[in-house]
Amino acid sequence: MRTPLLGDCTGALVAGGRSTRMGGIPKGLLRVNGEPILARSVRLFGELFAATLVVSNDGAPYARFGAPVIADAVADKGAPGGLHAALTAAHTAWVFAAACDMPFLSRQAIVFLAARRTGADAVVLRTRGGLEPLHAFWSVRCLPVLDRLVRSGDPSFRDLAGQVATRFVDEAEWREADPEGRALANANTPEDAARLGLDGP
Repeated sequence: MRTPLLGDCTGALVAGGRSTRMGGIPKGLLRVNGEPILARSVRLFGELFAATLVVSNDGAPYARFGAPVIADAVADKGAPGGLHAALTAAHTAWVFAAACDMPFLSRQAIVFLAARRTGADAVVLRTRGGLEPLHAFWSVRCLPVLDRLVRSGDPSFRDLAGQVATRFVDEAEWREADPEGRALANANTPEDAARLGLDGP
């Protein structure tokens, strides 16, 4: 039986949204080096984490990848609702949440963030463009705050990060693990997919 590197954590791939800018194509099915992004991510998460979840309100496109697919517990709350679903479903103390359309998720970068969890409820990268909440660690201790936020309005990750004990990792520190920012790349549009060398499903 395998021993995960981060046995206190669940990996969650957030696949919410209708992918309108990608013409309705489920972004996790885009291919990197001939393999669906989601397949690559599920395999990596299987090496790292005690469990893997896919968060999507349409489970059909992702059912074949071997990870449970769960729907939002509170509808229409965007990516914070996806994290809420993952934290609600997880049986571990932590969740690492990532977007389903990140083709170059890196073991090294994830482990780098994991090492910064001591004394924190969340570990979130902060770049010049803002927070990167879907390449971040969130403790289940965040769930009561997030539950209140999703049930009372339209929450933002900034709201959540400001109300829990967040360890912010700044860009200069992050470059130790990901010098080119490649682990954070994601495909929202056909132009993004072309730039990243991705193929259609």
